[in-house]
Amino acid sequence: MSADTSAPESLGLFPLHTVLVPGAAIGLRVFEPRYLDLIRDCGRSGRGFGICLILKGEEVGAPTTAAAYGTEAVIEDFGRGDDGLLTLRVRGTRRFHARRVRVRDNGLQVAEVEWCGSDPDEVVRPEHGLLATLLQQLLDHIGGEHAKAPHARLDDAAWVGWRLAELLPLQDAQRQELLQLDDPHQRLDRLLALLP
Repeated sequence: MSADTSAPESLGLFPLHTVLVPGAAIGLRVFEPRYLDLIRDCGRSGRGFGICLILKGEEVGAPTTAAAYGTEAVIEDFGRGDDGLLTLRVRGTRRFHARRVRVRDNGLQVAEVEWCGSDPDEVVRPEHGLLATLLQQLLDHIGGEHAKAPHARLDDAAWVGWRLAELLPLQDAQRQELLQLDDPHQRLDRLLALLP
């Protein structure tokens, strides 16, 4: 048995009062120098950055206390808003667990992260069929990019769970709890329990 000699990967963090789940896209306005530096570094390296839920503190100003689990965000598009600020469209990819966080001189938090495993290819179980139906109705009603997904995606337990976590009017703490679950069926169980 050999010891794991791979060093933890470091990832710049962009803590927010929101939870980004894998496959979801969000828009950001970037104006603080520490985050402009982070975005520039990501552009140069072709890497993403981490989005974590803020547990204590504000998005602007002093470094915050953020959740240990987050999602890597990759930049899909960027531009300038009417106010001249940098605007980004980012998409959630891999989940991570931040093991240690240090704060750079400019206030940017950088975490040593362990990547969570990829979602397994699992079929929606019969007891979660209601959730796949609910997602289909939501997508039919609101449209958007996921409405164009192949119908077979509604059989994918992980995809159904992430889309419901993204689209349902959940509290951030509930979304964070879903993000931290590794098993897609446990995620669907939790979603069923959260439905009114």
